[in-house]
Amino acid sequence: MYKLLIVDDEPKIREVIKEYAEFNGYEVDEADNGMTAVGLCKLNKYDLVILDIMMPKLDGYSACKEIKKNQDVPIIMLSARGEEYDKLFGFELGIDDYIVKPFSPKELMARINAVLTRRNAGKQDTSDVLKFGGLEINIPARTVSVDGVRTELTPKEYDLLFYLIKNKNIALSREKLLSDIWGFDFLGDDRTIDTHIKNLRNNLGPYRDYIVTLRGVGYKFECED
Repeated sequence: MYKLLIVDDEPKIREVIKEYAEFNGYEVDEADNGMTAVGLCKLNKYDLVILDIMMPKLDGYSACKEIKKNQDVPIIMLSARGEEYDKLFGFELGIDDYIVKPFSPKELMARINAVLTRRNAGKQDTSDVLKFGGLEINIPARTVSVDGVRTELTPKEYDLLFYLIKNKNIALSREKLLSDIWGFDFLGDDRTIDTHIKNLRNNLGPYRDYIVTLRGVGYKFECED
């Protein structure tokens, strides 16, 4: 059974989400502020966190940063603010989806399922550790090492690298990368992919050239089988 953490300072919203989540077979914990949410994530292992932005004591963005320090858990962010800047900032922090209030509880459940499906699919591979020269990717641990030294990636950078490797030597358009990694309705643009690719290459150091730019198309992870 998946365990969710619902974080929102509005009791009615938590109540509705909890009712639908439990009906769909999820176990649920609640928090009414970001500080409590961070504390719960230090004590418990969650499969997904639903996190409001505007909250007392600690806002959703700050809570997201702190939670990610303790566990690589998928996060769906809720907000009454639907501006592109707010969404982009959330995705840069590593969230998996962004929903603008008011929202349909049924749609939220569908998004939760989609995020969990994507995350679990990313963990399923016949090999636990992938090696390309001095580049090593540990799938279960979600770690990356360059010449024996661990490099710290953001959750989205890791997802992007693993997706490229899983589809190695296949040309992937920016649109497909956005759709499959950020979600079907992410409103970002090509700059989101290009920025993450640039940061990812910097983290890969001498192995940056494994990620090849395809002009007018997108990118691919190119290596010999």
